[in-house]
Amino acid sequence: MSIGIPIKILHEAEGHIITVETNEGEVYRGKLVEAEDNMNSQLIQVSVTHRDGRVSQLDNVFIRGSKVRFMILPDMLKNAPMLKKPDRQKGGAGVGKSAILRAQAARGRGRARGPRGMMPFRGGRGRGEGKPPQ
Repeated sequence: MSIGIPIKILHEAEGHIITVETNEGEVYRGKLVEAEDNMNSQLIQVSVTHRDGRVSQLDNVFIRGSKVRFMILPDMLKNAPMLKKPDRQKGGAGVGKSAILRAQAARGRGRARGPRGMMPFRGGRGRGEGKPPQ
């Protein structure tokens, strides 16, 4: 299974200042050293704002991905190449359900038409007429 676009953008944010809010309401702001696909994140030079408003400084912090409520990433990442819309004029294969349906319609479905995939006679001409054609 491939990773999604949000996780790819999180990896692009490595080396930049980000803000992370946890499920407990603490806010961490620091430089993202490493991010994993499960959103586990390691930050350095961190300023922590606790739920009661206290602010403290930490050299290094590791945040478990399942405890992240949201992340604020740098605005410059909105120019990342994976956010560009694909060119629809090129006539590529396409993705999604509509591309699958187009491909199936082009090849023809449900009827044996030729030597490859030819189905043996299975009747189906109504009641009592189950004899194969001569």
